[in-house]
Amino acid sequence: MSRHKAAEGERPNWAPPVLQGDRMEAGLRLLEIDVRRRLDGLLQGNHLGLVPGPGSEPGEARPYQPGDDVRRMDWAVTARTTVPHIRETVADRELETWLVVDLSASLDFGTAACEKRDLAVAAVAAIAHLTRGGGNRVGALISTGEKMIRIPARGGLAHARSLVRKVAETPRASDGVRGDLANAIEQLRRPPRRRGLAVVISDFLGSTDWQRPLRALSLRHELIGVEVVDPRDIELPDVGTVVLADPETGRQREITASPLLRKEFGAAAAEHREAVAKGIRQAGGGHLVLRTDSDWIADTVRFVVARKRRWSGGVA
Repeated sequence: MSRHKAAEGERPNWAPPVLQGDRMEAGLRLLEIDVRRRLDGLLQGNHLGLVPGPGSEPGEARPYQPGDDVRRMDWAVTARTTVPHIRETVADRELETWLVVDLSASLDFGTAACEKRDLAVAAVAAIAHLTRGGGNRVGALISTGEKMIRIPARGGLAHARSLVRKVAETPRASDGVRGDLANAIEQLRRPPRRRGLAVVISDFLGSTDWQRPLRALSLRHELIGVEVVDPRDIELPDVGTVVLADPETGRQREITASPLLRKEFGAAAAEHREAVAKGIRQAGGGHLVLRTDSDWIADTVRFVVARKRRWSGGVA
C-alpha cells in the first residue's frame, strides 16, 4: 500500500515519538525516557531481561511443561524417572545480543499512531534496554534492501544510544527496492558468533524464504521474532475505489474495496500471519507482535513476563 502517516493530533501518549528530520534528536531523547520509565515501572522491580542466558553451567532438572524448549530435555533424568524432564541452565554473566533490523520500504508505512519504521526503532530501544548491563553486549545488522549496515556488538549505555540512533537515522530505501530478510538473517550466522540472543525485527511481509535461515540461526542462539503490524496490513477499509502501491516493487493497482475483496484480503492476510507465527514457532523462537494501533510497551511487558513464567516452569 502507499505510505501514510497518522495525523499528529491523533497520536496517543503511548505511541513512539516522531523520529524524522529536525525532530530526530528530541524524539530519540523522548524514546529513551519512555522505554526506561515505562518498562521499569510496568515490570515493577522484576528482573529485566528477555532470557536467563543460554548458560554454560547445567542447573536443576524439572518436569517438562507444555511450551518448554525440547532442546533442553534431560534424557538421562527422563529415562530414570519415566517422566519428561528439562534441564535448567545457569545464566551466563555476559550475554551477547544481535539484532536483525528490517528497514525495507514496506516499513515506511503507517495508518494508525505511527509508521511501522518508528515502531521498529522503538523495539530496538526496548531490547537494548532489556539486555544491556552486567557486561552484556549488543550489536545489529540493519537491512534496507539497498545496503546492509553492521554495528559491532559492544557494551555500555553510550553504545546502546549510538546503536538506536544509527537505526533511526538509516536512510529510507528507494521505492522499487525489494527487501531481503532471508539474506540479512543469513549474514548474522556468518561468521559464527558466541551463543547468545538473536532478535529479528520485521513486518515479515512478502516471501517466507526467511524461515530456513531462521531455523539455522536458532540452532546456536536463543531467538525472538518481533513482528511489526499495521491495521491496513490485515484488513482493507470500506473506502470504495483506491490506488494501492507496493513500495518494494513500485507496482500500483486501482481497486474497488468491495465486501468480497475485503473478505478475501482479510483471509489472505490472516493466512500469511499464521505462516509467520508458525515459522517463528518452528524455529523455537518467541513471537512478539507490535502494532501501530496498540500500546507497544505494554505489549512488550506482557511478552517479557510470559517468557519469564515459561522459563521458571509456570504457565504463561
